[in-house]
Amino acid sequence: MPGENLTRLEAEERAALVTVHDYDVVLDVTVGPEVFTSTTTVRFDATTPGASTFIDAITAKVHSVTLNGVALDPAEVSDGVRIQLPNLAAENVLVVEADGRYMNTGEGLHRFVDPADGEVYLYTQFEVPDSRRMFAVFEQPDLKAAFRFTVTAPSHWQVVSNMPTPEPVAAGTDSATWSFEPTHRISSYITALVAGPYDVVRDELTSSDGRTIPLGVFSRKSLSQYLDADYIFEKTKQGFEYFEDKFDVPYPFTKYDQLFVPEYNAGAMENAGCVTFTEVYVFRSKVTDAIKERRVVTILHELAHMWFGDLVTMKWWNDLWLNESFAEWASTIATAEATEWHHAWTTFNSMEKSWAYRQDQLPSTHPIVAEIRDLEDVLVNFDGITYAKGGSVLKQLAAWVGIDAFFTGVSAYFKKHAWGNTTLADLLTELETASGRDLSGWSKLWLETAGVNTLRPEIGTDDAGNITSFAVLQSAHPDYPTIRPHRLAIGFYNLRDGKLVREHRVELDVDGERTEVAELTGLARPDLVLLNDDDLAYAKIRLDEASQQVAIANLSKIEDPLARALVWSSVWDATRDAETTASDYLELVLGNIASETESTTLRIILANAQLAASSYVAPERRVDARRTLADGFWTLAQQAEAGSDAQFQFVKSFAAIAEAGTHVDALAELFAGTRSLEGLDIDTDLGWELLIALVAAGRAGDAEIDARLATDKTATGQESAAHARAAMPTADGKQRAWDSIVVADTATNSVVRTTAAGFVRADDQSLLAPFVERYFGMIGEVWKTRSYAIAEKLVELLYPATLANRALVDASHAWLDANQDAAPALRRLVIENVAGVERALAAQARDAQ
Repeated sequence: MPGENLTRLEAEERAALVTVHDYDVVLDVTVGPEVFTSTTTVRFDATTPGASTFIDAITAKVHSVTLNGVALDPAEVSDGVRIQLPNLAAENVLVVEADGRYMNTGEGLHRFVDPADGEVYLYTQFEVPDSRRMFAVFEQPDLKAAFRFTVTAPSHWQVVSNMPTPEPVAAGTDSATWSFEPTHRISSYITALVAGPYDVVRDELTSSDGRTIPLGVFSRKSLSQYLDADYIFEKTKQGFEYFEDKFDVPYPFTKYDQLFVPEYNAGAMENAGCVTFTEVYVFRSKVTDAIKERRVVTILHELAHMWFGDLVTMKWWNDLWLNESFAEWASTIATAEATEWHHAWTTFNSMEKSWAYRQDQLPSTHPIVAEIRDLEDVLVNFDGITYAKGGSVLKQLAAWVGIDAFFTGVSAYFKKHAWGNTTLADLLTELETASGRDLSGWSKLWLETAGVNTLRPEIGTDDAGNITSFAVLQSAHPDYPTIRPHRLAIGFYNLRDGKLVREHRVELDVDGERTEVAELTGLARPDLVLLNDDDLAYAKIRLDEASQQVAIANLSKIEDPLARALVWSSVWDATRDAETTASDYLELVLGNIASETESTTLRIILANAQLAASSYVAPERRVDARRTLADGFWTLAQQAEAGSDAQFQFVKSFAAIAEAGTHVDALAELFAGTRSLEGLDIDTDLGWELLIALVAAGRAGDAEIDARLATDKTATGQESAAHARAAMPTADGKQRAWDSIVVADTATNSVVRTTAAGFVRADDQSLLAPFVERYFGMIGEVWKTRSYAIAEKLVELLYPATLANRALVDASHAWLDANQDAAPALRRLVIENVAGVERALAAQARDAQ
């Protein structure tokens, strides 16, 4: 990665010198399986004739560089990452002829061969800095330009980019050339090319300005039988109608294609008019309702970006948070108000907010408006602060200024800055105008400081049970001592006819370390007092002792799913903070989870329970805790409603930890088909999960994996097989998995991910202990020699966090002490890894008391 790390200072200096008009990019993807040809013509102005600059181009080989008709020697001006451009004129034309390299890492132009039928598929993923892997480009978001792509490809392929696909022209026996019209002025990171024999379903809609917008949904041929395009179109149209109404700005592009692509690193990417999605969202097997809902939120997240991010774009990556946070907030409110997923804010609390709270308590936490010095800073900041805390804070801002004023300000922002670049100040200006509020103080406290506050009630009562005083107390971590204003609600809940229901609610502004709530005095103290009812605020919540006892005893009786999620979150936060024991949390889960109705809440709690049993209980209780949890999941699966989402999730959770329990025979029988649960279909993907569990338990091996792979010759089958092999509970099995992705560097991004997941799965922790030294011995070299997408996965996913012991903490700090000059992004990943283990040790100490 050395030499690829553009700094903010370099970008500012280049933006002051260069104004880019347009790119003409000519690509040929028919020349072989390793490289493609790329000829880029760039027209740009320079403010200072005679000055020099550089253009970004990560290439396999540069054949020629011509600047204003003068040939430059590629050996002198190109280092494979940048091309130096000396002696600029006022008006410049640059032509670069080069070979680009296909990637198997999910970066740049990714090439995939479908094992099901041998077909080749291509797609691009450019955010943050990877359009330079396909063509020569001034790779920074504020140098917008028009892009014209001309692509030669096999004639039977679909070729898709940001503009409507033109009719191809024959270019040989089996090839054709597609010449696209120029794009609007956009940033390079949202340009795109997707090509291959994709199957496509088409539709259209009418935009608010009367235009017909063509729609397309694409998938690989071997997956198209599972593509529910009609449903995707329905959600897309609901999103269009919602956003065009709320933003009061018509959809800014000419068409809208959504393409499901293989071996994808993220959930999706907002390429203008050409959105790519992970194939996880093409459901070849049964999935949880949580995943179904997540797909809808993701569809609407990317659609929101067409306005916020694509039409109006951040000037530099320090405002990445605003781009992603707005899309998180907008997609959640649209999901809740425009689709059938009306409890989307409950999902937001269970998933996004828990992610944000976790990230905000790491040593690497940072203000929402982060200092982005270079591209590596950007890449590690695709985190819970950028997405989830930012989205939470925008939700609070919308509540504070009023939702109508918020949308009015956003609309004005889009209209004023269309096709341009902005900073946070530009948005705040429009929100201040729309709402009449001064947001400078709010911005300073919420966006420019790090950390999460904790709120707890202080309640005084008389002998009759009436409230004599009520205050909300606010505290902050000593390292991040900011006390912030919060807009929140307080709910009073009472037991009525076997249900815990809300009977009173007040909404107020909380500010300072103590806020008196006089309007609650004189009321009868309820059974449960819930701070931050309706989840308006971003803060950790603690229940008073009496309310906590009622909540724990009656958690399943809370009718409102959001209120229930808030209680679950409060208890989990207290467990992570070593205020409540992990053993008590596990008892709460097994006693109440059966009645949870919200799929994402269920999914998160089941995962939290596995973490608590594996890492947070006292070490001497770990074996018993994991056995009790595994057995409990199997009991829950047997008792759940036939065919329900809960049954499905309990079986999946049982499979994830089955080797720790006493029912591995039942698991084997389920896999073999000699035992069944009514309503449960052991389909392709669930079958793999059961087999992986059997391998982890030592009850299956290479022969069983090979047999199953023979019946599932797909990309997902190969990834699952790699996962299973890496889960083998032997020293040789772990070493083989390690070597396949650390020593060898040929594995794709998806296989690296699944192999790492299997590697760290070990009921016998002694299997991982020898790899602590090997881990710290390899991460420096991996960071230098692998692409960012692969290096990050290896550093993050191979860290043996499940050991959760002092030796791992000590080894981590020893590496940090000895590698002070390592790349900041690499050090950050290690710091975050060890912080999780240190939290586990504190929880273990609390559990042992």
